[in-house]
Amino acid sequence: MFYQKTVLTNGITVMSEKVAGFRSVTLGLWVGVGSRDETPEQGGISHFMEHMLFKGTPTRTAEDLNIAFDQIGAENNAFTSKECTCFYARFIDEHLERAFELLGDMLVNSTFEQGCIDSEREVVIEEIARSEDTPEDYVFDLATAAAWPDDALGRPILGTRPVVGAFDHDDCVAYHDARYTTGNLVVAASGNVDHGQLVELAERYLSGLPAGTRTVRPAVTCDSRRRFSVMKKETEQAHIVYTLPGLPLDDPERWAATLLDTVLGSGMSSRLFQEVREKRGLAYAVSSYSSSYQGTGIYSVYAGTRPANLEKVVDIIHRELAKALEEGITAEELARAKETVASQIVLRGEYTQTRMGALGRNEVLGCELLSIDDQERRVRAVSLDDVAKVAPRLLTGTPTISVISPFEPDDVEARLSSVVGE
Repeated sequence: MFYQKTVLTNGITVMSEKVAGFRSVTLGLWVGVGSRDETPEQGGISHFMEHMLFKGTPTRTAEDLNIAFDQIGAENNAFTSKECTCFYARFIDEHLERAFELLGDMLVNSTFEQGCIDSEREVVIEEIARSEDTPEDYVFDLATAAAWPDDALGRPILGTRPVVGAFDHDDCVAYHDARYTTGNLVVAASGNVDHGQLVELAERYLSGLPAGTRTVRPAVTCDSRRRFSVMKKETEQAHIVYTLPGLPLDDPERWAATLLDTVLGSGMSSRLFQEVREKRGLAYAVSSYSSSYQGTGIYSVYAGTRPANLEKVVDIIHRELAKALEEGITAEELARAKETVASQIVLRGEYTQTRMGALGRNEVLGCELLSIDDQERRVRAVSLDDVAKVAPRLLTGTPTISVISPFEPDDVEARLSSVVGE
């Protein structure tokens, strides 16, 4: 086994991967909570908590924390997704205990002072405003809202201004006590790290967390997804996301799906890039991607084009996906995709941060853990028949189309209905 794993008596899971020849370590504390776990009245609080854990403990101010990380030359940050939150640091191996103690202090002892909440709320509201002013990003919020209109998965990770504007000290303490629990926490580290030391540090610096179990999420589907999600905004481009139901996390056919996606929309030799950009010059950016979660997922294509070309681009996307479903892909395309994906796996593995992320994310979400070599073998084992088998799961059904453009929503819907059908 390429990693070591220990579950402490209090439920905390400790994962490590020792990488020969490295002097660095990346350490992450993964909490199994994200925007998917919020009620409508809590929308955005997982992300807000990510911010607040940097704002001080009984023994350190926010400035003290920043100085302490700088004193050991660490790169530290955090992020929130729909299903997990991670606080991490990358540093020289000799500073493992100091970095662990700092991250542990933040995770266990943050005070959530009202004054800090009031100021940080304004920062997050600015972040929301920035997202709304970036249509090539915000169109993805429209797409997820259309895919899961009745579920928290469809709500934005950042939340909305009215909801975020109401968070207070009691809200943060209650959410922390309910979600930041021992059973919901995974400690992951990669690099020049000793597993026994990591376990001892977890026992010492995380003992103050309340007891609890791993987050269990109810099943959800895309069955109620909307046909269109359109916003009028004065933009120079129309931003399009064409979405179909996709695969959930850890689906056995995900390797074949990744290769099909690579052929369709990943890289400059992909079909969509060639058809939309190279042959017709209709877009600067066009790509496809999968968003997979526990029990559900979506498959999407993004393109940005001049508003006058909106229908042309959607028509090409629609036809190219239908063509791939009907005719499949070629042996040459599959071979090229395998080299692309296998190379990406190996190259990402050169970074301790990527390795740590794979350990922590897969463990906190209950996914299969594979070494870099095993991942490469899975990719290279995919056949044309495997791709043909998974294609209907990605490319079948009525699409949801999300658009931000200077046109009226009713006009956009009418024009695109004529392209892809009612």
